[in-house]
Amino acid sequence: MTAKTVLVSGAGIAGPSAAHWLHRVGYRVTVVEAAPGLRPGGQAVDFRGEQVKLLNAMGVLDDVRRYETAMGDQTVLGLDARPLMTVPGAAWSGEVEILRGDLARILYEHTAGHTEYVFGDRVTALAETADGVEVTFRHGAPRKFDLVVGADGVHSGVRAAAFGPERDFRRDLGFGIAGFTAPNHLGLDHTSVMYNEPGRGLSVGSHRLPDRLHVGLVFAADGVEFPRKTADQRALVARLFADTGWETPKLLEALPTADDLYVDSISQVHLDRWAKGRVVLLGDAAWCAGPGGSGTGLAMMGAQVLAGELAAAGGDHVTAFAKYEARLRKPAAVGQKNGKGSGNFLAPRTAAKIRGRNRAYRMLTTRLFGSIFLKMTDRAANAIEYREYPALTAA
Repeated sequence: MTAKTVLVSGAGIAGPSAAHWLHRVGYRVTVVEAAPGLRPGGQAVDFRGEQVKLLNAMGVLDDVRRYETAMGDQTVLGLDARPLMTVPGAAWSGEVEILRGDLARILYEHTAGHTEYVFGDRVTALAETADGVEVTFRHGAPRKFDLVVGADGVHSGVRAAAFGPERDFRRDLGFGIAGFTAPNHLGLDHTSVMYNEPGRGLSVGSHRLPDRLHVGLVFAADGVEFPRKTADQRALVARLFADTGWETPKLLEALPTADDLYVDSISQVHLDRWAKGRVVLLGDAAWCAGPGGSGTGLAMMGAQVLAGELAAAGGDHVTAFAKYEARLRKPAAVGQKNGKGSGNFLAPRTAAKIRGRNRAYRMLTTRLFGSIFLKMTDRAANAIEYREYPALTAA
């Protein structure tokens, strides 16, 4: 195939995955990322079944296992903050689990040798021509590419430039999510603890780095405005959890200096189409499902399908984008269905609902319902079968 140029927006997970596969089929790839560098930390993401096959095919499985969390059991606390039950780690961690930041770094390292990475910039406008796309950046000079891939998440700049404003496609689910790291004053070792009060949920765990706690927060977000500035995000989290019990006050002491804070709404993205001309969306930019929707694995699988279909179509982007979307639509819908109730599950709004959720948790400790739950969690991960495209295998 004649080498064509592709701009990929987003250097998280979907973007470098796309760079990996597009390079294999002969494209010259540039990745632009709004952040000044790779984003550290982040919550853990897990892989199961077909997705593990994908990691192996990419040649990153050994590295992922090297940095896996190897999480053990989770202790669920009752409303009185006393241990209520223990849930097996396999229910949440899949076959292999890794922090999002570690995975992003691994993918970057595997692609940096053949991919141009531009940090600290973002797409602001797109103009399609007869033979390419003229791209305007916030800081850099305009450039022209044969294709553009928007892999830049829920707040995608590519989607806004090509399809319209975010408000037309984002559906908020009524909850917010936050995460940061803190000192491990609880002495946890490859284990985690979950605590809830009405409308608020905390999950803290420690794994590969024994002196650190990974703090995950979920909260009811009715009427909450989500700021973009880090200082305002710190203030929001501190305000929402100010009167929360258990170990929350101690955990919040790390908030002012946490350099990996993440805060956003739990949202889904719904579009009637994922491609427009020479521009195509991938991952959360196209089909964000929310927690529990196996979004990371599906984004990586989507990158492989996108490159495979482009190769199979001989570079005909119209045909390739249509087949790419046809393969991913149903799996994306499965993920969105799984993720739709994540906020209500992680941060039930009333004490009665917390107790009901905890009864469901208790059922996971039984052999029968535990196996049923694992099948449900595997459903999103295996919603699309890993397929070997000849052009990708031969590369």
